Amino acid sequence: MSRLRQVVLFGGVALVCGIAGFLFYYYQSRVERPADPVEAGRQVLGATLTSVAGKAERLDQWRGKVLVVNFWATWCAPCREEIPGFVRFQASHSADGVQFIGIAVDQKERVTSYASEMGMNYPLMVGGIELMEFSRRIGNQMAVLPFTVILDRSGKVQATQVGILKPEKLESIIKPLL
Repeated sequence: MSRLRQVVLFGGVALVCGIAGFLFYYYQSRVERPADPVEAGRQVLGATLTSVAGKAERLDQWRGKVLVVNFWATWCAPCREEIPGFVRFQASHSADGVQFIGIAVDQKERVTSYASEMGMNYPLMVGGIELMEFSRRIGNQMAVLPFTVILDRSGKVQATQVGILKPEKLESIIKPLL
């Protein structure tokens, strides 16, 4: 292969990698609101999901609180990275009316074991791939994990986050809602 072809090939690969990196960063770091935050909030609060204890739980039982609903899985490395921050945030802000809810797209046994290991201090729901379709309806257009939805006390979606939700960003979203 000639030197010119090597340079062109290398340049093409670098360009493709750069574009892919930009798109990944863009979609991982954006916080946005769904097209209809009131309807998305209704769907979240209207959902009945299965707890890790096997009991049907309606999410509207937490109406009136600032809800942080996080879709995650034990096999998802970014999910595992953000959970310790959620545990700390729940502990420090529960008295302020903040309630985290974890929705695991996973097996109940794995979730139970991981939750115990991590000291997860908020309600956990569990289910299969159908939960990804639910997350898509409320704003997770890429159907990826982790995905977080934040509702204000009236049940309106204030923000969604595709990818890791860092503690500083979470604080900046939650603080005005308290």
